[in-house]
Amino acid sequence: MGYVSLHMFPTGFNSPGNLWRSESPCYSTTAAGKKTRCGACGHLHSGWYDHRVRRVRDLSCGDTRIYLELEIRRVDCRGCGAVKPERLDWLADCPFYTERFAYFVGRRCRASTIKDVAQETHVNWKTVKELEKQYMREQLRRLGMPVPKVIGIDEVSIAKGHTYRIVVSDLVRRRPIWFGGKDRSEESIDQFFEWLGPRKSRQIRLAVMDMWKPFRASTLKAQNAPQASILFDKFHVISHLGEALDTVRKSEYARLTGKNRRFIKGQKFTLLSRRENLTCKGRQSLKLLLKANKRLNTAYVLKEAFGQLWDYQAEGWARRFFKNWREALKWQRLGPYEKFADMIDRHWDGIAAYCKPENKVGLGFVEGFNNKIRVLQRRAYGLRDEEYLRLKILTCMLPPI
Repeated sequence: MGYVSLHMFPTGFNSPGNLWRSESPCYSTTAAGKKTRCGACGHLHSGWYDHRVRRVRDLSCGDTRIYLELEIRRVDCRGCGAVKPERLDWLADCPFYTERFAYFVGRRCRASTIKDVAQETHVNWKTVKELEKQYMREQLRRLGMPVPKVIGIDEVSIAKGHTYRIVVSDLVRRRPIWFGGKDRSEESIDQFFEWLGPRKSRQIRLAVMDMWKPFRASTLKAQNAPQASILFDKFHVISHLGEALDTVRKSEYARLTGKNRRFIKGQKFTLLSRRENLTCKGRQSLKLLLKANKRLNTAYVLKEAFGQLWDYQAEGWARRFFKNWREALKWQRLGPYEKFADMIDRHWDGIAAYCKPENKVGLGFVEGFNNKIRVLQRRAYGLRDEEYLRLKILTCMLPPI
């Protein structure tokens, strides 16, 4: 590596907050006799074209910013056909900063905004963003190519107008492994299996997803992961039941008139929440509502009972429970619930797969991670750079380096 010295700066750098050393020689960063590597294509050269002095920002010492002044060789590269500076492993991709300074910026950006880090380090916000990108790429490089056994597939909205991208997570290691696609179509999810490769795709034993048909169709393709079992996410199933309950609530509100409406108005959250999650005031409102409206009382009891479906260890018992639950709908005049039961019947295989002991995986990670993505977007007031968003999503669950 040779020697690197602190060297005198011009008058503009001779100020409080900048560290410099006067009248000292500037040493070459490349040892005598060592070949010089082209910074663009990586070809080795025994000689060099010329050398120039460069100032490089390093880690600060307290409130004092530290700069290194060093000689950088340039080579007349045959591969590039142009004069290029040499590559030094300890410099960042932005060559006016050391790699360890870039990693410091990347670690700070995990908890702070780019603007805050730029103000703290006295660096332009665009440079901070590029240094953070290098940090995140290094995180992914050290992690290597994933070999998932259980995957979770979900879409995330990145802009208005139904602009979606697909996020695939490793549910065993509880981290995202792929972000991409152009929408939530079958072709977009095919891109994930293309990226993963046929050999690793064959090792997937379980795929957790919502009931979106293209996700299932793509996963079960012969060239993707036809051996994988499909498991529909409990969160999405319960959300469909919640929508059915809310439809019943709206129909009851429209049916009633006058003072009878006061029991139903503003009680959507109370009905959709689990009883144990309600406050004392919420439980009192729920008790009053269910006492005043028999139809909503029946709908609420059926909604609470349906959650037992995921407690069964055998598919036969789960099927019997669902059959009895569906029988309870007779003569109740709950049209939205009957449509929900038909939907469950059509997708029964993907729901009953949870009864198998080997498929008892945490189903809340995918939706919980979606909330984390929305926090990232909200903190930045939206992200226009899709590559930056991809890196943020893929590294937000990784340990710092």
